[in-house]
Amino acid sequence: MTGQAEVQQTRALSVESNGLNVIADADRKGRPSQLFWPWFGANVSVLGLSYGAFALGFGISFWQAVIAGVIGVVFSFLLCGWIALAGKRGSAPTMVLSRAAFGVRGNKLPSLVSWLLTVGWETVLTILATLATATVFDRLGWGGGALTKVIALVVVGLLTVGCGVLGFDLIMRAQAVITIVTGVLTVVYVVLVADQIHWKTVSEIPHGSAQAVIGALVFLMTGFGLGWVNAAADYSRYLPRRASSRGVVGWTTFGGSVAPVVLLVFGLLLAGSSKDLSTAIGSDPIGALAATLPTWFLVPFVIVAVLGLVGGAVLDIYSSGLALLSLGLPVKRYVAAFVDGAVMIAGTIYVVFYGGKFLGQFQGFLITLGVPIAAWCGIMLADIAGRRRDYAEDELYRPSGRYGDVRWLPVGTMIVATGIGWGLVTNTLASWLTWQGYLLGAFGLGGKEGAWAFANLGVLAALVIGFVAQWFGGRPAVRRQEA
Repeated sequence: MTGQAEVQQTRALSVESNGLNVIADADRKGRPSQLFWPWFGANVSVLGLSYGAFALGFGISFWQAVIAGVIGVVFSFLLCGWIALAGKRGSAPTMVLSRAAFGVRGNKLPSLVSWLLTVGWETVLTILATLATATVFDRLGWGGGALTKVIALVVVGLLTVGCGVLGFDLIMRAQAVITIVTGVLTVVYVVLVADQIHWKTVSEIPHGSAQAVIGALVFLMTGFGLGWVNAAADYSRYLPRRASSRGVVGWTTFGGSVAPVVLLVFGLLLAGSSKDLSTAIGSDPIGALAATLPTWFLVPFVIVAVLGLVGGAVLDIYSSGLALLSLGLPVKRYVAAFVDGAVMIAGTIYVVFYGGKFLGQFQGFLITLGVPIAAWCGIMLADIAGRRRDYAEDELYRPSGRYGDVRWLPVGTMIVATGIGWGLVTNTLASWLTWQGYLLGAFGLGGKEGAWAFANLGVLAALVIGFVAQWFGGRPAVRRQEA
């Protein structure tokens, strides 16, 4: 047992050699239940508490927000579970398996969107960790200025980039540790602030419209599982082919959604009990949660906040590196992770030191990229559901192979679905996105000021359009590929 543990530790601390390649049979290991650790560790962040304030910001009641949250979170991670099946069947990264639907070079379009989404998310999480550390240190009297932010950025950057560079084995071990530490400390946080919940105040929050509920549901979908679908097969690809398909779907869905659902409900209770807290979350989503904590727990709170955010950023930087490789960058996987780390740090420096208000840009980012990734997700779901055989792995890398060079139906569907989707969402909090919503009036939905303006129907529309077009238009191509 000691020898086996030493081998596992050595593998975890060595740079992973796998990149876009198919994982060899000898290296496929584990059980579907092990997927719980990376997905839970990446989503147990106390950021989930802040989504309570975000949801109530749509002008809905507590129970409406609970319904929207449970449906949005669980369904979005169920999408991840279904996409993860492709990893078990093809043992290649998500953005390589996507070539079966889009063609080898046609897949560069979704690869670009995937890279923007993952590198954007890792930057967002690093920003939040830096701001939270500065807020807590300021309250402790240790200084929360530029020097503290620089130190926090360096620590978070090293942890994130280090895990991303070393790769899969270290990530799996690190996520297990993050899960345990953040899980325990989050429970302590909940106990400490539970007396700040005032059910009478929460229960008196007025009901909102059906359109507002849908808007909150879509926002929560994009903030949780829909932001991970483009990376869902990156971890299931290491499982043996004989692994249970139901287990892959079930453990991915359960691991990803269980913590966000619990944290969201508690966050709704906290934000609904205090308008001041709900407002403060808008400028510092993590730091605001520390405002009423006893001083002795502030340092543990920083640990749980930073580790939870790092847990998500680590998965993002690993997958963003793979997406960058699938775009054609001719470097090793660990070099791509370094490149993404540099982009992440540059983006964090800009926002933290020069960027001003953050929440509106964050929401705009989620919804804007949520539309094309939803279109891609719909296409992939239909493609996976239509296949009866495992992928012809070698041909995923050859434009002259059975999957083709550019498959114009999926590519065109993604472009059209994105154009329609952007016309049915609005982003008034981000000034650079006010052009969206251009179809709301034409579709009889009241225009940019109408009742449906903030329902963000464009994300759901893109998902449905992608699935339907690929299911009915792409199945003949799938049959030819498998013949």
